[in-house]
Amino acid sequence: MPLADALGRLAARKKVVWQLQPELLLQPNVPQPMHGVAPRVVLGTKWWDAERKRAYASTAYHCQACGVWKFDALGRRWLEGHEVYRIDYRHGRMYYLRTAPLCHYCHNYIHSGRLLALLESGKITHAKYTAIIQHGDEVIKRAGLKFPKPYEGEIAVWSKWRLVVNGKEYPPLYKSQKAWERAFNK
Repeated sequence: MPLADALGRLAARKKVVWQLQPELLLQPNVPQPMHGVAPRVVLGTKWWDAERKRAYASTAYHCQACGVWKFDALGRRWLEGHEVYRIDYRHGRMYYLRTAPLCHYCHNYIHSGRLLALLESGKITHAKYTAIIQHGDEVIKRAGLKFPKPYEGEIAVWSKWRLVVNGKEYPPLYKSQKAWERAFNK
């Protein structure tokens, strides 16, 4: 029996109940001061591997945004772990909430800034870029969702930003906007 069939039957037997959350595609991009700071980085590979595998199993190996089963997904036939955050721009806090299992297209759609950089550097084709954007737009449209207005309030200064995981705070990897620009050749 192929692995895909075995996993599908196992999920059906376990009767895994999960909720589709297309609103995950509406998450804002990670603020620049927090680039390079993520739970998978600060807590390490062992934690990340266990966390993302738990997330995949929590949806019986389906994308939580679009619902596709991992073996039917576009682009790559596996899931990717996406950290979900609550971002407090005023106080400069990015609170880790959980890891969501996403297909390759949904995950790239959320990380639109990175996706555009991949296109501009020639690491993905225009056709793949367009397919990812169309996929995400269709998921949002089917769900009847609309993009929220961008945050327009006061934003904390760079040095105040922290990633918060389980009550512990982690500072920015890059000490300033200029250091970030040097690292990303901006």
